[in-house]
Amino acid sequence: MHKILIIGNPGAGKSTFSIALGKLLDLPVIHLDYHFWNSGWIETDKEIWKERVKELMAGERWIIDGYYRTTLDLRIPAADTIFVFDFPTLLCLWRALKRNMMNRKKVRPDMAPGCAERIDFEFYKWIWNFRKDNRPYIFKMLEKYAAGKKITIFKKSSEVARFLEQLSYKSNR
Repeated sequence: MHKILIIGNPGAGKSTFSIALGKLLDLPVIHLDYHFWNSGWIETDKEIWKERVKELMAGERWIIDGYYRTTLDLRIPAADTIFVFDFPTLLCLWRALKRNMMNRKKVRPDMAPGCAERIDFEFYKWIWNFRKDNRPYIFKMLEKYAAGKKITIFKKSSEVARFLEQLSYKSNR
């Protein structure tokens, strides 16, 4: 595992997982949210964004966390290992709301400077519709680009915890 992609619904725990995994494997973690958003929640232009993602993937070792549909066709082929967070919608909504309350008006470390946590009903609507609107696309892209890659699909938090625990045990032996 040298080039790891972590994708799935917002609020599933991708960033938390990527940080823990990065520590265990001694790999740099790239949070796409940090690189996509500009101060004041301004999106990066689509063409600039694709070039930026290519630059971020130029390293020989990385963990990249984030969904960003428009660059999955670049990131999936470049990864050797892919983790998909396929969690229930209500859990993701709850976690996103909880994260918002815990970080209200603060900029999280995985977010770009000038992008303080805020209530955004469009974002919650996007989470609500993620399984219907984006999940099929994820699996279509995996089918198209992920042949020969190690793919792990997490459906429950307990599976994530068990994976990290097992990896921690192996790396401490």
